[in-house]
Amino acid sequence: MENQMKIRRYEFDWLRVLAFALLIFYHTGMFFVSWEWHVKNRQLSQAIEWPMLFLSQWRMALIFLVSGVGVYFALGYRSVGTFAKDRLKRILVPLLVGMLLVVPPQVYIERLTQGYAGSYFSFFPSIFDLEPYPKGNFSWHHLWYLAYIFVYSLLFLPLLAYLRRTAIRMAKAKGWMLLLFPALWLCLGAVLLNERFPATHALVDDWANHFLYVTMFLVGFLLMKAPFLQELVRQARWHSLVLGLTTVTVLYTSYWLTDKELTGISLKLYFLVKSSNRWFWLMAILGFAMQHLNFRSRYLQQANEMVYPFYILHQTVIVALGYFLHDFPLALSTKFCIISFGTFLFCFGVVRYLIMQVNWLRIPFGLKALPKPMEVTPVTTPLVSIANKN
Repeated sequence: MENQMKIRRYEFDWLRVLAFALLIFYHTGMFFVSWEWHVKNRQLSQAIEWPMLFLSQWRMALIFLVSGVGVYFALGYRSVGTFAKDRLKRILVPLLVGMLLVVPPQVYIERLTQGYAGSYFSFFPSIFDLEPYPKGNFSWHHLWYLAYIFVYSLLFLPLLAYLRRTAIRMAKAKGWMLLLFPALWLCLGAVLLNERFPATHALVDDWANHFLYVTMFLVGFLLMKAPFLQELVRQARWHSLVLGLTTVTVLYTSYWLTDKELTGISLKLYFLVKSSNRWFWLMAILGFAMQHLNFRSRYLQQANEMVYPFYILHQTVIVALGYFLHDFPLALSTKFCIISFGTFLFCFGVVRYLIMQVNWLRIPFGLKALPKPMEVTPVTTPLVSIANKN
């Protein structure tokens, strides 16, 4: 095995924790903005949309990239068969459990806002009609990421296994190439696919998203395969940040804060700027993380383990809190704090003191089972031997 297999890259653990933590604030924000979502506050806020537009550029792309990094290291100490079984246990099982137990309350609450008057117990059997949401009540909602990463991990497994065990000679690249060529690749996909295939998160017809997320997944894997690329990312971090600030300024001033309708060439130009901006921010985030976050913390291991069940639970808690608060005469900032921090505290308590402590709960929420305590066989000395020693 390569020595690199056993190296722990703490900066990617930090990025994983931070990226998933952002989901709590992002999905809380969805309660207050005009974009379509499951429940809405009575009063909406355009100001909350502004930072969310920026986050939406790179938050899920970063998660898929970090997932590719994780797969690279996982294939270093597992066989292909063991890796595939692990994907079934650690991804497919939590997805199915989530679709049966965690997501239905979200759909039920949404139906209540649409006029449904029955109890949850009368609603729940309807999910077994298997009629997909939004017409029916069967959905994976926010757990779409699990479906996507499960399919990517198995679909590309032969290629990934080959790349993992094969020495690959890559031509030396310059920092500007790392910023330019992937940005052009993402721009090409956006121009060709985004208008034809708007995001659905339904797996079967989400081709623009597949292009983006498969690219990010493979970028994360290849980044670990080629250490010199990591150094280029680190060295280019300031250039990436400047380019990211430039392109996001163009997005805000020329597109996001204006009401003009985009069609034809103007729409394609928007896709070009948006895709370039995404890549520049990803490179900036990775570069600064490699420079400053590759350190161990006593809290990091636990936080990294808690991320998965946090992700599974968080949106249901947000939807429930939002439903009960949507008519309260409170300031938007107060509601935002109650929902986001209330979600964090609730999930922390459930995950830390319940799910993580019980094996039959750990596995459905994507955690490894706790090792069984070793049985200690007491060593007894015959009384005769003791008597002889005396």
